[in-house]
Amino acid sequence: MVGAGASGSLSPCPAPQPFRKAPFFVSTVHTVRPSSPSPFLVRSIPALWTLALGLWGLSRQDSVWRDEAATWQVARRSTAETVHMLGNVDVVHGLYYLLMHGLFDLFGPGTAVLRLPSVVAMAVAASCVAALGHRLAGPWAGLGGGLALGLLPAVQFYLQEGRPYALVAAGAGISTLLLVTLLEGRGRAVHWVAYGSTVALGGLLNWLSLMILPAHLATLLWSRADRATGRRWTAAAVAAATCVLPLVLFSRSQSAQVSWIPPLTWHMLIGPTILLAIGCAGALLDRPRARRLSAAAVGLPLLAVPQLGLVGLSLIQPLFLDRYVLFSLLGLALLIGVAIGAAVEAVARRRPRAAPWVLPVVMAVAVAALLPQALAKRSPASRVDDVLAAAGDIRRMKKPGDAVLFIPAARRDTRLVSPDAFAGLRDIALARGPEESGTLKGTEARPDRIRAAMLAQRRILLVTDAPGVARPPATERERAKTSVLRTHFRPVADEQARGRRVTVYERRSAAR
Repeated sequence: MVGAGASGSLSPCPAPQPFRKAPFFVSTVHTVRPSSPSPFLVRSIPALWTLALGLWGLSRQDSVWRDEAATWQVARRSTAETVHMLGNVDVVHGLYYLLMHGLFDLFGPGTAVLRLPSVVAMAVAASCVAALGHRLAGPWAGLGGGLALGLLPAVQFYLQEGRPYALVAAGAGISTLLLVTLLEGRGRAVHWVAYGSTVALGGLLNWLSLMILPAHLATLLWSRADRATGRRWTAAAVAAATCVLPLVLFSRSQSAQVSWIPPLTWHMLIGPTILLAIGCAGALLDRPRARRLSAAAVGLPLLAVPQLGLVGLSLIQPLFLDRYVLFSLLGLALLIGVAIGAAVEAVARRRPRAAPWVLPVVMAVAVAALLPQALAKRSPASRVDDVLAAAGDIRRMKKPGDAVLFIPAARRDTRLVSPDAFAGLRDIALARGPEESGTLKGTEARPDRIRAAMLAQRRILLVTDAPGVARPPATERERAKTSVLRTHFRPVADEQARGRRVTVYERRSAAR
């Protein structure tokens, strides 16, 4: 040991007393820290928690709404019929439909088979968030973030949804975890291949998930990754985007499917603004560890970039639906976990024995506060309508020889999901069925043919939307159906349930 004297020359000096006591001081700090959960528990508890949330009320009182009905009826078609349909409509969900077709073939159609893939996928996503938090901010941050993901209201909605958005979130979690592994220098070439493949698979499930690539690029820039890592990431990202590019280009020809999405307005930005504010608060609480990637560098871009990217795309073409960037909530959950971890550390410095209770208390408060929303999202009223409720009304109200109409034609999904309920009814407006025409709802006849077919009937059952969600007739066919019913028929029975309406009409002359 050497020291500097007053004259500036170097002279030997004894080690100061505090340095001899330093080891004792450090060991004292370690003894007051709360015991931490093991890595296995950090990853498995959030997965089991999310799985339990998904299984709770999975059937939603045996209800299926219109978006899930599309999955249901396409999954029951043959592979050839599905491929034929994808050439005309819904190609963006083609891979998901083929996956569900395989599951329906193995286990049969049902609400459990329809929704379990989303439940399992979100459980995987929660485990990935927990692993990320554990690596970047400590075990309590990982455990808190993984548990928080399943409680987010949007996640609880799509956790039990027969659509591909939860699967995309799982892919985002896996690809982000792979990226962190690579940035920490623990990955090999196989990890880069797995990373690019996972991003490509997510893009094939929903090509808007490719917005995770600019989020990951922001993480690379934030963490100042070396050039070699940057080149490898660029190669993997380009390969993934190239795989998805044909789907992106072909889906542009089917853009009429999203023409119903309203243009972006200021009030639509309230939700994303709140999410970004919460995420930024969590990022400010992050204290990066020495020589390690920070949780803020991963979580904040994952949250912000997809949200802002969707806003930018919606200025060109209206696309602003939160489900398209559901995967960005993994970043929010990670940052919430950082805040929970910081709270545990703050309590540990003053009351070490109380520190392990911070997370249970936070979770109990969150569960109590969000319980009304959780219950609401597991009820049929949480969705616009219920195709199975209308099918039950059809069973009770139909008589031999009756005909059936659908306004709009998309409400034919009730018949496609529950064909046995419509046994004996003639679909008098249908010219070509959905399988034959390669469409979701089939092809209807010309308005004059529909009018003539209606006038030949004594009783017609109309399946349409309930008044709260119904829209005025938008096509010539719909106006023709409505005009004939109003002029030549009268309603004799009417049932409304969960957003759908079934009305029985009889010919006026027959009634007299």
